Amino acid sequence: NRSHRGYDSRRLVSLEELRRIVNVNTRIPSARNQQCLRFRLVQADEAPLVYPHIHLGGALPELNLPFEGTEPRAFIVVCSTISEDRWVDIDLGISAQSMLLKATEMGLNGICIGAFDTSALTKILELNYPPLLVIAIGKGIENICLKEIGEHESHAYYRINDTHYVPKVKLDDLII
Repeated sequence: NRSHRGYDSRRLVSLEELRRIVNVNTRIPSARNQQCLRFRLVQADEAPLVYPHIHLGGALPELNLPFEGTEPRAFIVVCSTISEDRWVDIDLGISAQSMLLKATEMGLNGICIGAFDTSALTKILELNYPPLLVIAIGKGIENICLKEIGEHESHAYYRINDTHYVPKVKLDDLII
């Protein structure tokens, strides 16, 4: 599973595919078994309403990602029925990664988006609960390369030509 910021606009994600992705939440752990996350599915017809209120590629602002014509055509907006706290955040992390792994298994890709206009999305999508995270889903078109680094090297991702490089701390530096 890798974060994609550009998608094949010809590949639409169906409601059934989004439901299959969200369905992993019926089987994963939940801190204190509170099961407080709720999901708003956004398909191609509504997706353009979301674009102006999300921000992708914060470390590469000069690129203005996604490039025109490569915007995601589907989203899963993750909300919570209770106030955000450390337990909700634990559930959010487990849920987001599980859904992205399911999407990858299905031949799709995605990205977790934490930079978004909460009030705008709440109003536009008529959400009953505050959004915590937006997950874009689609067929990624990017060439992504992992680059092993030491723990004190820069973690900032970057692009050279058409390749998106993602620095990852090597195993020996992760283990304490």
